[in-house]
Amino acid sequence: MGQTRSVLLIAYHFPPVQGSSGVQRTLRFTQHLPDCGWRPVVLTITPGAYEAVAHVAGNEPPPGLEVRRAFGVDAARLSVFGRYPRRFALPDRWASWRWWAVRAALRLVREARIDVVWSTFPIATAHAIGLEVARRTGLPWIAEFRDPMWQGDYPPDPEVNRAWRTLEQRIFAHAAQVVVTTPGAAAVYAERFPDFGAGRIALIENGYDEDTFRRARGVTAAPHAAPIRILHSGVVYPNERDPTALFTALAELKRAGRISAAGLQLTLRGSGFDQHYRPQLDALGIADIVRLEPQIDYLAALEEMLGAHGLLILQAANCNAQVPAKLYEYLRSGRPILALTDPAGDTARTLAAAGTGLIAPLDSAAAIEAELLRFLDEIGRDEWRRPAPGVIARYSRAAQTAELAARLEQVAGHGRQPDA
Repeated sequence: MGQTRSVLLIAYHFPPVQGSSGVQRTLRFTQHLPDCGWRPVVLTITPGAYEAVAHVAGNEPPPGLEVRRAFGVDAARLSVFGRYPRRFALPDRWASWRWWAVRAALRLVREARIDVVWSTFPIATAHAIGLEVARRTGLPWIAEFRDPMWQGDYPPDPEVNRAWRTLEQRIFAHAAQVVVTTPGAAAVYAERFPDFGAGRIALIENGYDEDTFRRARGVTAAPHAAPIRILHSGVVYPNERDPTALFTALAELKRAGRISAAGLQLTLRGSGFDQHYRPQLDALGIADIVRLEPQIDYLAALEEMLGAHGLLILQAANCNAQVPAKLYEYLRSGRPILALTDPAGDTARTLAAAGTGLIAPLDSAAAIEAELLRFLDEIGRDEWRRPAPGVIARYSRAAQTAELAARLEQVAGHGRQPDA
């Protein structure tokens, strides 16, 4: 593909961090970029800054990948009586990473002959690093938003809110291009920053890694086997993915004799909030139906998806411009999907475009009851809408990386002069 160029990928989430689906995006870019004529170089944080680390099967970085780790600390670990110095926590708790990361990035720019700088949010400090490196080197910079950044009343802390809003404005003043993962986020930023130009906002959705799926050894569940096993894989945030209405619906269906533990098992795998949900399950009398299970390795998680009768998505209406990253792995798994989400949001639109899935609002117990019974019926009869293989293939990590490579080619060689 001609002469190989180099891109510096600035990302907080990178192995061996544990507990974040965001690690997959950067990791798979590094895996597939060489096939697109780009040499990736990763700048990330020292593992001591992570809340948890683990060497996870399926999350191995590619052989020969250059990874530079710059020191940083989580300001929460410096707290006294729950408080810590603000200078260590703006724009986020990993602000100290910037001090060492910029120095490391400038060395990498020289040593690795970097052509383009790329950074990824939702750790805002990564964009602060990318911005400073781009300004000091004159290299073109692509800023990626896996989630929208400033959202009016979010973040709720006033100082952090102001810091994010200011940083977001500076990003759109200096970035060569911006990447988002959903159509809703693209629309938000096109309206918020009309002078930036919608053509410079690229939509590169999340996806699945085909090579890892080939390694997975999941056994497809028989449609008539009892109990029917439904899986939610990943964190269940009490606000953005509040399962209260779902729990209420399950309790009502059990009371009415429509479901039982013998016929239905729902697994919340790695919810992150087991202690919050366990009392609710006990109080409603559905702890025998809903199981709270610990997080498992990435490869094992894919195998569990492949072996489930059905897969569950939870996404509140206040996240309409976001799509859970797991949805694309759900699609690749080829299993039926029940999405408890706003029908007008990007998650529902993605399922509609794929031609699969049942939808019910996350906050309506009555609607959930109806769609859950329909879901169970379709699974039992093995009659549910299956997306075409060609539709799913466009969400492969290889295909998404090719789109990123095209954007890198567009901006390469068009950087500004470094700031004085």
